[in-house]
Amino acid sequence: MGIGGTKLSILQNKTALITGASRGLGAQIADSFWNAGANLVLIARSADALGQLAAGLPKQSGQRVVTIVADLADADAPAQILAEAHRQFDALDVLVNNAAIQGPVGLLWQNDWTEWQATIQVNLLAPVALCRLLVPWMSNHAQRSKIINLSGGGGTGPRPNVSAYATAKSGLIRFTETLADEVRDSMDVNCIAPGAMKTAMLESLLAAGPEAAGQKEYAQALKVRDSGGTDPARAAALCVFLASAASDGITGKLISAVWDPWEHFPEHLDDLKKTDIYTLRRIVPKDRGQSWSDL
Repeated sequence: MGIGGTKLSILQNKTALITGASRGLGAQIADSFWNAGANLVLIARSADALGQLAAGLPKQSGQRVVTIVADLADADAPAQILAEAHRQFDALDVLVNNAAIQGPVGLLWQNDWTEWQATIQVNLLAPVALCRLLVPWMSNHAQRSKIINLSGGGGTGPRPNVSAYATAKSGLIRFTETLADEVRDSMDVNCIAPGAMKTAMLESLLAAGPEAAGQKEYAQALKVRDSGGTDPARAAALCVFLASAASDGITGKLISAVWDPWEHFPEHLDDLKKTDIYTLRRIVPKDRGQSWSDL
């Protein structure tokens, strides 16, 4: 099977740490990585859910799965995760920062400030902390290591009434670009937009109602719920690709699992390396056919 799907050996002998792995997209990524041959370190808050996920993975000779119960709202969790991962494995090849929470829904000044800050902690500060702690360990490999950060709605444009989530995800994208430059010699760091999915976060937004979420946001969420949303297998396949040697040299990019032709990126490696394609940039008047800024 090609890089757009799951090939049994594409991640063989690699060890991947995946946060938010117990359900939704995280569980799909874990399953896809396992089927591609990787050892797994799975992180989530629920011991029962992690146990069920691990038990449901098909037996594969030479592969190991380790589960770590941790709440990334706790600032000490990343260090605890590092210590346990170090104890279980000699090397770590891939980090997937998937864990996220919706956070408060509604106008900023009406949000609970503690919940707003907690959303930044889980969605931005925890991924940054994990990168900070794990990069020195992951850099010490002959092969290129990989970091994959999960972005989401609000990462590239304003998202009223979901300000904490949008702010965190936008920050995560720029952090991804920055870290990619810092570690360019030893690893690839990318951010992916998985597409709108039918998840627990979607249900929490719907539960907030149209008044808090805003009519447009609420209507879009209803549409995703009724249609089933994007197939998480597509985003998981992109994660497998970015975790594999097939993506070597592709770094510092925000990639849409749904809309971008990522299966063909290796054919355009020079363009991806030498340009700012798939990155966040400021729009100036000339980008929209206006000349008045030259006055």
